[in-house]
Amino acid sequence: MAKRGLVELASGKIKDIRSFLLETQERDGSWHFCFDTGASMDAYMIILLRHLNIMDEIFINELARRILSMQEPSGAWKLFYDEPEGNLSVTIECYYALLLAGHRKKEDPVMQKAREFILSRGGPHKAGSLTKVVLALTGHYSWDDLPGVPDELILLPEWFPVNFFDLVSYSRVHSAPLMVCSSLNYSLKLPDGPSLSDLFPAGSRRDAAVEMPERLAREIEKGVKKLLLPRGIIKSLAMNKLEQFMLARIEWDGTLYCYFTSTFLMIFALLALGYDRHHPVITKAYYGLKAMVCFTGLFFHQQETTSTVWDTALVSYALQESGLAPSHSAIQKAAAYLLEKQHTRNGDWKIHNPEGRPGGWGFSHANTINPDVDDTSAALRALHRMAVNYTGVYGGAYRAGLEWLLTMQNDDGGWPAFEKNTGKKWPELLPMPEAIPVLTDPSAADLTGRTLEFLGNYAGMSLERNEVRKGVEWLLKHQEKDGSWYGRWGIAYIYGTWAAVTGLTAVGIKPHHPAVSRAVDWLLAIQNPDGGWGESCLSDSDRRYVPLGFSTPSQTAWAVDALLAAGLAGTPAVTRGIEALVRLMEKNGVEASYPTGAGLPGGFYINYHSYRFIWPLLALAHYLRSQGVD
Repeated sequence: MAKRGLVELASGKIKDIRSFLLETQERDGSWHFCFDTGASMDAYMIILLRHLNIMDEIFINELARRILSMQEPSGAWKLFYDEPEGNLSVTIECYYALLLAGHRKKEDPVMQKAREFILSRGGPHKAGSLTKVVLALTGHYSWDDLPGVPDELILLPEWFPVNFFDLVSYSRVHSAPLMVCSSLNYSLKLPDGPSLSDLFPAGSRRDAAVEMPERLAREIEKGVKKLLLPRGIIKSLAMNKLEQFMLARIEWDGTLYCYFTSTFLMIFALLALGYDRHHPVITKAYYGLKAMVCFTGLFFHQQETTSTVWDTALVSYALQESGLAPSHSAIQKAAAYLLEKQHTRNGDWKIHNPEGRPGGWGFSHANTINPDVDDTSAALRALHRMAVNYTGVYGGAYRAGLEWLLTMQNDDGGWPAFEKNTGKKWPELLPMPEAIPVLTDPSAADLTGRTLEFLGNYAGMSLERNEVRKGVEWLLKHQEKDGSWYGRWGIAYIYGTWAAVTGLTAVGIKPHHPAVSRAVDWLLAIQNPDGGWGESCLSDSDRRYVPLGFSTPSQTAWAVDALLAAGLAGTPAVTRGIEALVRLMEKNGVEASYPTGAGLPGGFYINYHSYRFIWPLLALAHYLRSQGVD
């Protein structure tokens, strides 16, 4: 296609996306898009409702309808479209939830197929840890068959070589209620609930237990002895401290750190500690969870959290990059919303970052104490044009956010997500190998790259700054052999490579630098025949690039944006990428709904409903800028 025609095509699509986004802004200035994680949270909510004896049948019916709509012909449920055959854990969760909902009986053909799949995969013994925990909490699995974290860990001081705060924040708020429930061997089995004994194949047995390494157990015991406490009261002290830990981190909406799963576990932990089901803390937690429900366009979905701050910051930034003036009412309203959501008090991040002062942003609309690096840089991009010369209310907020962001840099030069310098190795010894990627918060290529991109393009920093130079060195050191980078919070190598390339070039690394050249060669080599890019979620767990077989809007936008940053604006690859991106925007099938966000490798993926608009809008805007069109 001729350059003029392509520019006109891109301009038209920008207008379409911009119109849609302006129409969907909420009155408070925010944007509410679904944080869609598939069927598991819908199943968990049904399980919670039944065990709290909350008879919200209309809501339960809506969740069950969505669960059934996602079942595969094989009877299984999947985490993502191209997951081979199906996912055992999700299938167990959905099977159990549908029985509890009364929406299906075991004799129904769809349930028989699901049960056959579960049995063929080895039953609950082969499921993921969280699925086993849910079954143990509801009386269908033995706590003895689950690995645990010693509850004494909560008593060890923060200065001790092994302590609870070596785990990252989102891991701690899940671990604390689990430590309570497993230590007390708590389960709440419904007297008239369904039996799941038929899900265990005849003669099946759990895998050999992953035992706590002796050296780690000795270290914890050494710490407990230093407390000089009578052995008889240690357990009660641990239970009390775990209870207080949870209660102190409940947000204003009643949820624990704004996560569904941690709040779900907290409710069971409070019941284990003797709270009545109607206790105000539990009631408020439930209503906080229900407030997270979103409408997908067809069904209601129980979100793991809300992505309101993240989406609002990114949409506002993308609209401004596409030419919308900072004075536009939509941008002004979004800025006011973001200003309101800036954190003003210390959270647990302060433990590892004592020199830092509040100023970051969190992910969810209810988040006030758990800021993160990515949301902070996103909010700062959105506010940049209103914070000229750091003056006025926006200038002060911008300065506070920038200062917090800089103090969050790890000692190794990279940036984490939530907490600084939580890269100790001992958590990898805990008997929960599948959870290792979420126990700590080491530096990541996507976070480091995106932070550098902000610092270079918006904060005016270059390689002369020590923080920038260290970040660049970290990225160069962690490039993969094929030229890509692995992205922790997106899928996966395209995401990481985009973040790294745009970050490096923003702070002064030239496009002909060997690292950038190798990244470009890799991106060109994986471009699809249709001109777009697409990567499978399998990349995340396999830790190698796995092609998806079709292109997605967000991944195509990331690749195009990286090539533009590397100076390839006039090349056939970018031309074909822009053409593909425009075509992809017209599609509403799997291309638009495939998850490109990541939470836990092999266990948790996100279809951000906002991504099919945000990232293409940015890539198209940057393409027009490269062609001299404002």
